[in-house]
Amino acid sequence: MTVSVIIPCYNEEDSITDLLIAIYEQSFPRDKIEVIISDGMSTDATREKITDFRIEFPDLKLKVVDNQKRTIPSGLNQAIQAANGEYIVRLDAHSNPHPDYIARSIRALESGLGDNVGGVISIQAASEGWISQSIAIAAGHPLGVGDARYRIGSEPREVETVAFGAFHPELIDQIGLYDETLLANEDYEFNVRIRKAGGKIWLDPAIQANYIARSTFRELSHQYWRYGYWKLRMLLRYPETFRWRQISGLFVLSWLVLGFFSIWFPAARWLLAVETVVYGSTLILAGISSGIDKKSFLFGVGVPLAIATMHFSWGSGFLWSLIVYFFDKIFRKEQD
Repeated sequence: MTVSVIIPCYNEEDSITDLLIAIYEQSFPRDKIEVIISDGMSTDATREKITDFRIEFPDLKLKVVDNQKRTIPSGLNQAIQAANGEYIVRLDAHSNPHPDYIARSIRALESGLGDNVGGVISIQAASEGWISQSIAIAAGHPLGVGDARYRIGSEPREVETVAFGAFHPELIDQIGLYDETLLANEDYEFNVRIRKAGGKIWLDPAIQANYIARSTFRELSHQYWRYGYWKLRMLLRYPETFRWRQISGLFVLSWLVLGFFSIWFPAARWLLAVETVVYGSTLILAGISSGIDKKSFLFGVGVPLAIATMHFSWGSGFLWSLIVYFFDKIFRKEQD
C-alpha cells in the first residue's frame, strides 16, 4: 500500500520545511510515502528549503515538478499525473498534518466511508503578533466561516466538501482532474463532481491538520477577494450549491444600494443605520468574547476587523465577478 502526497506550492519558504517534517513524522510507513511538490516557479528560497530537507532526510521520497501555469489547480493536476501511489493525499503548503493524518485518511478510504475523505482543519496564527492572532481566530470563527464543517468541527458524517482530502487515483478516471479554469474553490468544485457522480464526501474529525492563516489584513483581503470572485464562477455552473454563508455578496450589495438611495430617501438611511448597528454589534460581541478568552483588549479590536475584512473582501470579489460576467456576456452578444 503506497501513498502519494501532493502539494501545490508557490513562495512558501516560511512553511514548506515544517510541512515536510510533519509528513516525515507521520505514523504511516515512511517507505510507503512519496511526496510530490508542484512548485509554481517560486522566486523566494522555497526550492533551497526543499533541497536542504532532501539532504537532511534522504529516506523520504520527494519529487518536485515545475508548475509553469502557477495556479493551484494546475499544480494539483501535475502532481496527480506524476503520482505513483495507490492512494492520493492532497495537502497545502500552509498546512501541518497531525502525525496520524495519513494513516487515518487511508483507514477511512479502505473502510469505504467515502470517495474523498478529509478532516478538521485548525487555524493557526502565522506569528505571535495580535493582528496575526486575530486573523487566525476570525478564520476559525463561525461568523467568519459559517457552518463549514471542516473548520468548526463535527461528528463523523457525510458532508458537501472537505479541505484537502484523500482519494483513490481511479476517482480521477471517473470524474476528471481539478478544473484549471477556477483559480480558487477548486476543492469544492471537485467535490461537487464527486457527489454528482454518486460518490460520497466523508469528514472524520479524528483526521486533523493545522493551517497557517494569513499574517496581515492585506493578505487576508486578497485571499478572500479571490475566494469570492471565483465562488461566483463556480455557482454559475452549480447554482444548487449556493449556501446561506455565501450571502456576503448580497450583504455588500445592500450597503451599496442603501448608501446610494440614502442620498434621497430617509427610509434608506434608516435601513442602512439599522443594518450597520446590527452588524457592528455582532462584530463587537465576537470581539469582546475573543478579548476575554485571550485576556487582551487588542483581540476585541482585531477579531472584528478581521471578520469584517473577510466579509467585505469576499462580497466585493463576488460582486465584481458578477459585474465582469454580465459585461462579458453583453460584449459577446454585441460581437455576435
